[in-house]
Amino acid sequence: MISIKRFLDGAPVVESGPQEVRDGGVLPAVVRAYRGSLEAMGESSYEACPGVGDGLKRRLAGLAAGLSAAMSGEETEAAREAVEQELREWGRSTARHLHEQAGEVKELLLTMAGTAEAVGTRDKRCAGQMHEVTERLARIATLDDLSHIRTAIAKSANELKGSIERMEAEGRAAVEDLRRQVKTYQAKLDEAEELASRDALTGVRNRLSLESMIEGRIKAGQQFAVAMVDLDGFKGVNDTYGHQAGDELLVQFASELRSACRSADAVGRWGGDEFVLVIESSLADATARIERLRPWICGDYTLKTGSGVVKLHVNASIGLAGFEPGETMKALMARADKAMYECKAAARGSRNTASREVRLLQRAS
Repeated sequence: MISIKRFLDGAPVVESGPQEVRDGGVLPAVVRAYRGSLEAMGESSYEACPGVGDGLKRRLAGLAAGLSAAMSGEETEAAREAVEQELREWGRSTARHLHEQAGEVKELLLTMAGTAEAVGTRDKRCAGQMHEVTERLARIATLDDLSHIRTAIAKSANELKGSIERMEAEGRAAVEDLRRQVKTYQAKLDEAEELASRDALTGVRNRLSLESMIEGRIKAGQQFAVAMVDLDGFKGVNDTYGHQAGDELLVQFASELRSACRSADAVGRWGGDEFVLVIESSLADATARIERLRPWICGDYTLKTGSGVVKLHVNASIGLAGFEPGETMKALMARADKAMYECKAAARGSRNTASREVRLLQRAS
């Protein structure tokens, strides 16, 4: 990782002093590189372990936002120590998370091993009982008295029948117990997979889950469209009211977005203040749905901030693209992203942002 403090401490002292170095353009470039490194680390931690990476990603983004070329060497050193502390804590959290998952798998294997051992013990006991019965039947063959033969056969048959019935009952119980155990662990695994597919902050699907869903629809050749939704002026909310207020706005916006969509459509957070909708319909139908959705998600939001409760009017830029056969996910998302930025650019040139049209971008022939 780049150490800005070393750069400051090692900067040559010219007549105009270190401030000349600051104004020369080198340090701002170093700061931008440092900020980009922190953001890249945040993205990588999220992709490596979504369950615990989202928090690190947001905290590193906050540290990156606080960097500037005007920082002193001491301030930069403090920022470096804060980054190292965040990375150490993320490492510990990730280790605990993976240890818990490994523990569940170990417990399941031990349960299955115990069940197999119980079945083996049962079979061994029943085999011994059957062996005794067969030995008694062999001795019957040496009897001369028919009444004794009949009595011995009846006794042996009853014992053999009892052994088989016990074997069946114990087998059913062992299998049923194993079935219950597997069902319990299946539920745990399903819950873990569901949690792993969710964005830790907003509760909607995360980017990895959305990408998997889109790839599946492309592979199946299904008809669908994707909408890229971006909050207008979100950076200003963070800068003015703080990241906690920004997080609360994202949570509320995601909830409204999910409420306005059909159960068949997928809602997810692509990253930062960008959300993605996967709509199972034609492009024309998806356009109509987005137009109906816009008034629902855009409007006044009430946030709690450090200085009190504030009410903000929120607008969103939406870019829509319909999947076309032979298209890759990367190309599809690029079209939706471009359409969204065109919508955002059009909003800057118009005072009436609430009446904007959804931008559509067709695939180039």
